[in-house]
Amino acid sequence: MNQFNYKKTPENVPFISNRADPYVTRHDNGTYYFTASVPEYDRIVLRKSDSLMGLREAPEKTVWKKHDSGDMSAHIWAPELHRIGDTWYLYFAAGAAEDVWAIRPYVLECRAEDPMEGPWQELGMMEAADDFSFQDFSLDMTVFASHGAWYCVWAEKVSVGKKISNLYIARMKSPHSLATKQVLLSSPDYDWERVDFWVNEGPAVIRRNGRICMTYSASATGAEYCMGLLSAEEDSDLLDPASWTKERLPVLVTDETAGLYGPGHNSFTVDENGRDIMVFHARQYDEISGDPLYDPNRHAYLAGVEWEDGEMVFKPMRL
Repeated sequence: MNQFNYKKTPENVPFISNRADPYVTRHDNGTYYFTASVPEYDRIVLRKSDSLMGLREAPEKTVWKKHDSGDMSAHIWAPELHRIGDTWYLYFAAGAAEDVWAIRPYVLECRAEDPMEGPWQELGMMEAADDFSFQDFSLDMTVFASHGAWYCVWAEKVSVGKKISNLYIARMKSPHSLATKQVLLSSPDYDWERVDFWVNEGPAVIRRNGRICMTYSASATGAEYCMGLLSAEEDSDLLDPASWTKERLPVLVTDETAGLYGPGHNSFTVDENGRDIMVFHARQYDEISGDPLYDPNRHAYLAGVEWEDGEMVFKPMRL
């Protein structure tokens, strides 16, 4: 179980304040882009910089705003920016003003070289290849490539007396449609995944050492929020649940000594020297008034990722 285990100091400050569900991607030309959920849940923002640290002070631009009504008009959550071929895509979750909890995954497309400049076209909801995907609360979609094929992973709630959020995987037909039926990848099996709510969500993928490592977030969004890990050999059948190994214990949890509460919903990138970096959100306190979902003080942080005997170890980064 990873904890940062270092004393809280004035230098231990957020990478970017008041930005949850952070996602950083690096273009082939070296440009870094940052997006995240904003506390108002009403728009999608982007930043860009020639350096990872430059994102901290980079100007932020709104590239898309929620609708006034209908689909995509409430709870604009967890955008991710991906480049597939020569085209940019934003994957995000949204509800409707008339039903704010009718959360589904949506896709935007941009054919400009610079996604900051747009324009962005709405492609609608991700298209399923079966009759049961995206029929209930579905969010936190991510995509990744392996051996020339693209895969999609997302969280979706199902009801078996109590609604629980599972992780599902499918192979993609196009950047906005699936080619295969969903496959159940992970359910909240353990006690640390079931605090207040039974949750697996926020998948993030990093490929190293012939393996695909997928972190995910678990439990409710207060101090109990934490990160788990799935992994598979890259040469295995990624649509076969038996190919994946799930760690029994969380890989990142609240660390009061570090002043980081509820770490989770991360992404991976590399710095200019090729060092693996994890970008994640956390709070600086655990006493939250009201619903943690609407507490605006989830901040983006950075941690170095080192590999010890093939296993991920997170190292704090002082900014």
